[in-house]
Amino acid sequence: MLSRSAKLAALTVAAASFTLIAAAPAPTPGSAGIGDPYFPELGNGGFDARHYDLDVAYNPDTDRLDGRTTLTARATQNLSSFDLDLQKLTVTRIEVNGRRADFTRTGDEIVITPRTPVRRGHTFTTTVTYNGVPEALSGPIVFGSDYGWMKTADGVFVACEPNAASTWFPSSDHPADKATYDIRIKAPKGLTGVSNGRLVGTYDTDKGTQTVHHWRESKPMATYLATASIGKFDVKSGRTPAGTPIYVAIDPVLANSNSVDVYAVTAEATDYWSQIFGPYPFEETGAVVDDMPEAGFSLETQSKPSYSAVRNESTIVHELAHQWFGDSVSVEQWKNIWLNEGFATYAQWLWTEHKGGASAHDSFLAGYSSRPETSAFWQTKPGDPQRDTMFASAVYQRGAMTLQVLRERIGDKAFFKLLPQWTKLHRYGNARTSDFIALAERVSGRQLDDLFDTWLFTTGKPTL
Repeated sequence: MLSRSAKLAALTVAAASFTLIAAAPAPTPGSAGIGDPYFPELGNGGFDARHYDLDVAYNPDTDRLDGRTTLTARATQNLSSFDLDLQKLTVTRIEVNGRRADFTRTGDEIVITPRTPVRRGHTFTTTVTYNGVPEALSGPIVFGSDYGWMKTADGVFVACEPNAASTWFPSSDHPADKATYDIRIKAPKGLTGVSNGRLVGTYDTDKGTQTVHHWRESKPMATYLATASIGKFDVKSGRTPAGTPIYVAIDPVLANSNSVDVYAVTAEATDYWSQIFGPYPFEETGAVVDDMPEAGFSLETQSKPSYSAVRNESTIVHELAHQWFGDSVSVEQWKNIWLNEGFATYAQWLWTEHKGGASAHDSFLAGYSSRPETSAFWQTKPGDPQRDTMFASAVYQRGAMTLQVLRERIGDKAFFKLLPQWTKLHRYGNARTSDFIALAERVSGRQLDDLFDTWLFTTGKPTL
């Protein structure tokens, strides 16, 4: 039996608890998109993705993919429902925290309603079982090429920038929502599945007819950088001279190409960029070189750039520079894409300079002088190039020109202090152009708004 004072104390606690419960916001749906003006429905609101556990089984004969994805996420609001991005594939079952959940499809959005709302701050898991034939995307964005999940003669080539990760796994498909990954790729015995991070296990299954390659990316990764390329590959692994593990897989159809030693250039460039840009940000470096002439492009898939053929040395150093600029430090919105492509293009100029060729200044002048004032090149604003022209040459070349003008304005000492500070400050995170401008001004002690406004946000050929 409670005393009168004890009863009063209990009533006070109960009333306070009721007030707290009553004050908590009612659960509401998470938004369908993360808020990117170029891709309004990419990514998802209401949660923060933390880890993807992907199981994908692929049959090259039928092009069928059977997948099971478990996403671990943290709710950023009280959620009554939430979305995931998935294009075309058929969903057969969804579970939230191990309990079957209701779902509906609206275009490329899956709307998931758990049995009980997810409270803000709570970590929860969502498991999606799905299947179908993935379809590559097309259109003007990526140089007019198909991209995403692309069938090859012996498997598949997977390169998903900017919005094609959701063609093969359900996700919050935007670089602002990075996560770590475990990716298990099952394919017919004799084929190799190559993905991001480090290979943690290989085993046969289905009475020895199938092989599973289990990869783990322990550092945060944007969805478009995830890959699961499958085929016949000649694999060479080891360490760079500075000690970074390296894994290079080359389609045997291309293995005898004498145009470039992919392994050697990858090792050399990884070590050199580590001196210029700061410590290499991932556990392994490498490459996936496939026979995919229809793609005609390469992509900086995290830890192992993907090449649709044996590329030249300049392309390799470009994609490896992206490991710092784009992969470790990712864009907050796609309009900031020059922070990826301008920096990687400038890295090509730095490499040429490093190898005794033209200086970065001369590379700048060659590009600047070769384009007259009337060229359409000068009508793209690299700082906000618009969705369908986000990979226009000006984003690459005028972005690189911006960095050379900056280097000459603030001097080599400040410039080469700025680059590793940038990669350290935003390591494994996201950043905007305004963040880079602020850091450049802080490192140099100079006001630089005019420089960036002229070179990134104004049409027309700047006057030197």
